[in-house]
Amino acid sequence: METGFFTFLADNLKEFLSYTAFAHITWGHAIMMLVSFFFLWLGIAKKFEPMLLVPIGFGILVGNIPFNEAKGLMLGIYEDNSVLNILYSGVRQGWYPPLIFLGIGAMTDFSALISNPKLVLVGAAAQMGIFGAYIIALLFGFEPNQAGATAIIGGADGPTAIFLSSKLAPDLMGAIAIAAYSYMALVPVIQPPIMRALTNKKERLIRMKPPRAVSETEKILFPIIGLLLTTLLVPSGLPLLGMLFLGNILKESGVTRRLAETARGPLIDTITILLGLTVGASTQATQFLTPTSILIFFLGALSFVIATASGVLFVKFFNIFLKEGNKINPLIGNSGVSAVPDSARISQHLGLEYDKTNHLLMHAMGPNVAGVIGSAVAAGILLGFLYS
Repeated sequence: METGFFTFLADNLKEFLSYTAFAHITWGHAIMMLVSFFFLWLGIAKKFEPMLLVPIGFGILVGNIPFNEAKGLMLGIYEDNSVLNILYSGVRQGWYPPLIFLGIGAMTDFSALISNPKLVLVGAAAQMGIFGAYIIALLFGFEPNQAGATAIIGGADGPTAIFLSSKLAPDLMGAIAIAAYSYMALVPVIQPPIMRALTNKKERLIRMKPPRAVSETEKILFPIIGLLLTTLLVPSGLPLLGMLFLGNILKESGVTRRLAETARGPLIDTITILLGLTVGASTQATQFLTPTSILIFFLGALSFVIATASGVLFVKFFNIFLKEGNKINPLIGNSGVSAVPDSARISQHLGLEYDKTNHLLMHAMGPNVAGVIGSAVAAGILLGFLYS
C-alpha cells in the first residue's frame, strides 16, 4: 500500500516537473533572457528610450519562459487564441502602428519645418539609409519584399518598421522590430561619432537664423496640405500618414483638445505598452534565433549609419548653393532620421559642445519631424512596389 502511494507521489511529481520551464529550457532561451536583461538595463539604468525598451525587454523575458507546447495550453505568442497571440494581432495585422502615429501627430509641433521648408530636404536625404540598405539587402540574397522590410530600419521609426514588415515579411517582423527599436534607443551612441567624422570645426560653428514665428492658420493648414501632398503621391502610405496628420489637426485646430490629449496621452501609452510587450515576446528563441535575424541586425546598423551620414553630407552639399548667413549647420543633418526628439537633441548637444551659445534644437526639429513624414512616405513607396 505504501509502495503504491509513494509511486503515485513520484509520478505526480514527475508530471509536475514536466510542466515547469526547467524541463524545457534551452541555451536559446537563456541567451534571449540575457538579451532581455540588457534591454532592461539600457532602459532603466542608462535611460535609453525607457518607454520602449522597458516593455520590450520585459516582453522578451515573457516570450522566453519555455513551456510544454505539446500540452496545448495555449500560452505562447505563436499559439492561436492564446492571450499573447490575440494581443499580438495588433502587431501582426499592423493596426498598432497607425494608432501610435495618431499619438505622435497629436504631440508634434511642425512649426520648425513650416518656418523653414527647405529643411524637409534634409529629412528626405536621410531616407537614403532606407534605400541604400535595400540595395545591400538584395546583394545579401534577401527577397525584394524581405529587403524592403529590413531596410526600413534605417528610418529609425519602430512603428513604421512594424507596419511595413507586417505587410511584406511577417516572418521577419520580430527581428526587424527589435532591431529598429534597438537602434532608436542607441541613437546617442551611434550618431555623434559619425557627425564628428564628417564635419570640420568651421562647419560645426555655423549659426542659423532664428526660425520665424508661425501663425495658427499655417499650423492648421499644414496637416491638410501635408496629407494631400504625400498621400496623393503615395496612397499606400495612407494608414500611417492619415493618422499622423489627423493627430496633428486635432492638436492644432484648438477645438478638439480632449481628443488630442487622449491621443497623445492614454491612447499612445496603452498601445506602446501592448506593442512593446508583444514585440518583445515575439522573440521566442525557437522562432527568433536564426542566422537571418543576426543578418537583419547587421543590415539595420548599416542602414542607420547610411541614414545619419546621408543627412550630414547632404547639408554640406546644400551649403555650397546657399549664401553666407543662410547656411545650415551640418550638425542638424543627423536629425533627418525620425527618432523624435532624440536625434534633434544630439544636434543640440554637439552644437553646444563646440559653441556654448549656439542652440540648434529648434532648427534640428525641422528635419526631425520631416523624417517622420519621410519614413512613412518611404514605407508607402516600398509597400506599393513590393506588396503582392
